[in-house]
Amino acid sequence: MDIAKIFRKHLPEYLKKFGDRIPYNHLKVINAIINCRTSVMGGEVYYCQECQTYHYSYHSCKNRHCPKCGRDKSEKWLEKQIKKLLPVKYHMVTFTLPGELRFVCRSNRKLFYSVFFKASSEALKILLSDPEYAGGTSGFVGILHTWTRQLMYHIHIHYIVPGGAFDIERNHWNKAQNKFLIPVKALSPIFRAKFRDLLKARNPEIYNSIPQNIWYTKGFNTDSRPVGKGEKSLKYLANYVYRTAVTNNRIIRCEDGMVTFKYKPSGSNEYKYRTVTGIEFMRRFLQHTLPKGFQKVRYYGFMSSASKNIRQQICSYFNFKSESPAISNKPEFRSPDICPDCKARMKHFASIRRRIRAPPSSIAIMHYITSF
Repeated sequence: MDIAKIFRKHLPEYLKKFGDRIPYNHLKVINAIINCRTSVMGGEVYYCQECQTYHYSYHSCKNRHCPKCGRDKSEKWLEKQIKKLLPVKYHMVTFTLPGELRFVCRSNRKLFYSVFFKASSEALKILLSDPEYAGGTSGFVGILHTWTRQLMYHIHIHYIVPGGAFDIERNHWNKAQNKFLIPVKALSPIFRAKFRDLLKARNPEIYNSIPQNIWYTKGFNTDSRPVGKGEKSLKYLANYVYRTAVTNNRIIRCEDGMVTFKYKPSGSNEYKYRTVTGIEFMRRFLQHTLPKGFQKVRYYGFMSSASKNIRQQICSYFNFKSESPAISNKPEFRSPDICPDCKARMKHFASIRRRIRAPPSSIAIMHYITSF
């Protein structure tokens, strides 16, 4: 089952229910998904002399929320990050916002996501610079994740953090003293205080609209656990970098106004199934749309682009070369001029021009849908 087909089928009902309340960036995502790899995007026509058949290769929308796009980018990102792993043990540190903030966060995503990244990364830096835990400059990668396996809205950030920090002045790597890198009981209150102060400074109006008792709850949870060399965790997180909340292969059926998809509960390898209405499926999918230009992957400390000299110093200390062997089992993607049937190389026959597009609107999208 194709998510684009679900969107086409249930879009009229979705537009009727939500109407003008649909954010513009949601309309852009809807427009991209239903047009991706169709004649609207333009493409190329190839002819296979072996099969004596014409094959059409339509262009992708390249929208980061499209389930058909991004797979190759995800693999390239993963390969690049694994090459950067230092020969030390790694940890995954996770920060979670309390459920009481989700509603206001969803209405102010760019503000809250930015504050979330800054507050959590600064809390990490404070404890890692403490000699009691690591005592130096660390470097880590953070990835924003907004969904549960059932597509519910759940905001958290995963950080992949090396088990130590680098003392630049002494040119020495300080191994973390704690098995779990840093104590979460110390990390959580620092994170909560940082988040509160940053939000108050950036937008006092929104801050004052939030009940003050939230800043004394235990919902600002943190978790830290060892993950060995870090490769498995990066492979897990790569699914969130350029991929969407749900992919086409998880959709089981779409009939009688209902959509059924499969998911694996946390800690289980067995699939379970969830059935929701078509418009509820669209709502759950679209609520994970990111603000325009927002970077869901961020690099800190010696992993940032501004700290290349420090990273080179660390690599020299470990006698480490970033040109490590690439990861194995990398999937191969078929070139568009290779026949999908006989695998012979085809000849380019013609190009299909991309249609002239107006800015997406509910009326324009509906006009497109009715033309199918």
